[in-house]
Amino acid sequence: MAEDQAATHPWRRYVALGDSFTEGIGDPEPLSPGGHRGWADRVAEVLAEKADGEFSYANLAIRGRLLQQIVDEQIDVALELKPDLITISAGGNDIIRPGTDPDDIAARFEAGIRRLTSDGATVVIFTGMDTGWSPVFRGIRGKVAIYNENLRVIADRYGLVVADQWGLKEIQDPRMWSEDRLHPNSLGHHEVARMVLAALNVPNELQRGEPEPLPLRTWRQARAEDLVWARVHLVPWVIRRLTHRSSGDGITPKRPVPEPVFRGTPD
Repeated sequence: MAEDQAATHPWRRYVALGDSFTEGIGDPEPLSPGGHRGWADRVAEVLAEKADGEFSYANLAIRGRLLQQIVDEQIDVALELKPDLITISAGGNDIIRPGTDPDDIAARFEAGIRRLTSDGATVVIFTGMDTGWSPVFRGIRGKVAIYNENLRVIADRYGLVVADQWGLKEIQDPRMWSEDRLHPNSLGHHEVARMVLAALNVPNELQRGEPEPLPLRTWRQARAEDLVWARVHLVPWVIRRLTHRSSGDGITPKRPVPEPVFRGTPD
């Protein structure tokens, strides 16, 4: 077992593309670039430890980005960095918008993948999470499922690695999510990192989280929390949609160039 845990991997330069999920929102860490850690940083930390030689990591993700923005703003920059490992999570912000078509989103995603795979890098994509457990997003479960089926077809067509969030039951738990109910918290990002490393077949020492049991809540307490959440998180989100603004306006990538990464220390 110890020999397996010490096994190396073939990658030397990892670039992460996406939105707030990949930026690491929900997993605050003052010592990390941008003040957030997230699953991509956690994956990079393990890959750095397991690298047989030099390893560097860049993260181009910016919160609030729609799929077309990610394709237009991040893919060419990523290719210029000459990565041999790329992760891209995109389309989630499109899917949750009313009236959007998961088939159209997937077609635009495939156009981006066609460019992203042109240099032969290993590319990891993400299925959307099964939202059936969430009262807030249960209504878009069908759209997510259709999008996921399209993504699996694209993965087969281009030889992509699939990080299957739909099947990640560990994060279908309120304890894995931040107060805004949109982003995983530290426990959730940790579980996503474990999933990505498993998809890449990289042995690691990350252990499944064991969160404390949820405290019992009365109906009145739960309702009060819902009202606070709506005022603090939902209403501002709706206003941004109506005024065509994004939470990522004015934000730049937290790791715009590939740099070494070390677990638990500032880079």
